[in-house]
Amino acid sequence: MSDLTHMAEKAYLNDEFLNGSDARPLRLLAEYLEPLERFEEHNIKDTILIFGSARLISREEAEQGLEEAQKNGGDVAAAERALRTSRYYEETRELSYRLTEWSKSLSESECRFVVCSGGGPGIMEAANRGASEAKGENIGLGISLPFEQSNNPYITRKLDFQFHYFFMRKFWFLYMAKAVVVMPGGFGSFDELFECLTLVQTGKIKKHLPIVLYGDEFWKKVVDLDALVEFGTISPEDVNLCHRSDSVDEAFDYITTQLTEHSIDCPGLGL
Repeated sequence: MSDLTHMAEKAYLNDEFLNGSDARPLRLLAEYLEPLERFEEHNIKDTILIFGSARLISREEAEQGLEEAQKNGGDVAAAERALRTSRYYEETRELSYRLTEWSKSLSESECRFVVCSGGGPGIMEAANRGASEAKGENIGLGISLPFEQSNNPYITRKLDFQFHYFFMRKFWFLYMAKAVVVMPGGFGSFDELFECLTLVQTGKIKKHLPIVLYGDEFWKKVVDLDALVEFGTISPEDVNLCHRSDSVDEAFDYITTQLTEHSIDCPGLGL
């Protein structure tokens, strides 16, 4: 007589089901609950969020690239541009270092105002690197893309995340943030910046959220908020939703003053 015993597979162990379209709500919920559990486990109260281009490189790498281009007949103009814009990598790194040292001085039991980036290269790497060099916890909220490798190596390992859904990643960006710094960037940085401004403008973000646009030369050329006022598409007071800065000292003073006045006594997550 044949053995007719059959052990059915549990739904939560069925990879084919879990990776299919019907299980999308479960995957979305996982990208909410798993980060929440980790943040609570490691006592992360809030963050300073730093956006910026994945393409901007360190001064050391830019200098090496220029030297190679000059020696080997490469694109010298592009290498010179990379060297000029490397200031933003280095200044992000310094600002992150100083903000991390400041945040570490606030509490021994809670992780306040932890530097958070998108986890990738460029400005994101610089933000995590500066915080790591200050021996502070730091967060990387990475996203799976077909043309990028793993997250940068400076992220605190227990706070290194990889998301599939852009909107869940952006939720965690802003749900945690008590201040935002936007360095020069491309489409992704603009998407994140304008979603942040929209949420503040419409009152969906109710907490005080200082937004710093760093780099006068860049922002004056690429974003003209006064023109939006002129055309009547935003209100004159909307221009004040963000603060412009062009030095690490000024940005550091502005952010720490804003956080001291509005956020130190209000730990915890939430929009």
